[in-house]
Order: sequence, then C-alpha cells, then structure tokens
Amino acid sequence: MITETKKITAEDIVKNTGLQHIAIIMDGNRRWAKEHNLPSAMGHKKGVEALKNTLKACHKFGVKYLTVYAFSTENWNRKPEEVAFLMDLLANTIKNELKELHENGVVINFIGDLTKLSANLQNILYDAMNYTKNNTGVRLQIAFNYGSRDEIVNAVKNIIKNGIKVEEINEDVISRELYTKNIPDPDLLIRTGGEMRVSNYLLWQIAYSEFLVTKQFWPEFNEESLFDAIIEFGHRQRRYGK
Repeated sequence: MITETKKITAEDIVKNTGLQHIAIIMDGNRRWAKEHNLPSAMGHKKGVEALKNTLKACHKFGVKYLTVYAFSTENWNRKPEEVAFLMDLLANTIKNELKELHENGVVINFIGDLTKLSANLQNILYDAMNYTKNNTGVRLQIAFNYGSRDEIVNAVKNIIKNGIKVEEINEDVISRELYTKNIPDPDLLIRTGGEMRVSNYLLWQIAYSEFLVTKQFWPEFNEESLFDAIIEFGHRQRRYGK
C-alpha cells in the first residue's frame, strides 16, 4: 500500500517535471487470463478494473491527461466472437460507469475512426463525450478502432480538403488535424505486458515521449504501478533532441 510520503512524492514529481499526459498501451489481458486458467473475456473485464484504478491514481497524483489503447484498427482480425465481446464490453462499461465518471469530473473522449462501429455503439460513445465535455477533471482519451498511420493519412486528406497551400504546411498544421488536436503530446508512454514495440500507437505524438515497458500484465496494473512509473519518469532527463 502506498504511504502518504510516497503519494506526496509522486505529486511533487508530477508538478516539478511538468508531467501532464500519460499514454498507455494496455497489453496482456489475454495472457493474464491464460496464466490464471480463465477465458480471455475475464482478462478483458479485469482490464477494465485496472483502467478505473489507474484513472483514480492519475487524479490523485495530479496527472491531467490519460490516453489508453483499447482497440486498434488491426484488432478486427481477431476472432469474431472476441471482437463482438469487446464491442459489448465497451458499451456496457460506458453505460455502467458513466455516472460515476461524470461525478468525479472525468472528461471522456474517444479517438479513432468511430464510423466503423455500429450506430448504437457510436451513439453511446458520442453521448458519453457530450455528457462529460464540461467537466474539469482528468481528461481520458480512449483509442478505439485507432491506428496511428490511419490517423496521419486522415490528417493529410483533411489538409488537402481544406485547401492549405504546400508552403503553409508545418508540424502545427498536421497536429491540428490529428485526433489529439486539443491535448498536449504524451510525456510518458507506458506499455504493459513486456512487448518492446509501439504497435501503431500515437506515432506522431510520442516523438519525444519517455518510454517505459513493464512485464506486468495490464490487469495487474494499479496505483502502485503508476507511482513506480512516475518515480522512474522523475529520473529521466528529457533532451528533445538537444
């Protein structure tokens, strides 16, 4: 259990380093389930609990933005029954948790190509975003049907549609066309599950992010895990290419 001293230390690090935004690749749900002789569905459900705990920890430590990778554009290649379960899990989670999230001041945003989702699921997601848009707490971005290359291609198409001249195109112009246009780039990228890759996630945005890979499976991630990540971040020296 985290002591009061540790909690204050984490808050100080967030404040002193300017740590605003943590992005997470939530990996290991299925491997956690297999390790515990459980069906994959239980791993995903446990993963939802881990996200709730992490979101509460972000609030406690003063982290303003949390972006999580929930469903990639490549995940459609999984078994149809698993894809259907993940769609239902998202819908039911939002329905069940929305009131509490709103009461805690959380701002919910979904990033990705939502047009590929069912009309019913789209309505649930857009209603959640509209319901929480005026809150002032942690801003939670859930990347769903998200792929960074797809995001960048979409940004280029929008730039062309908007008639922006070649000589006017710069990093700011491209950033304004990304799904994350209204939030700062991640300061810290965490990947659970031990895999050493970024999996087409926020490729533009993580250009200068600090990376942290943990072997811990996502369902095991908790407040203590986030505390350890923040402590590690506090030891990093960010140079931005200098």
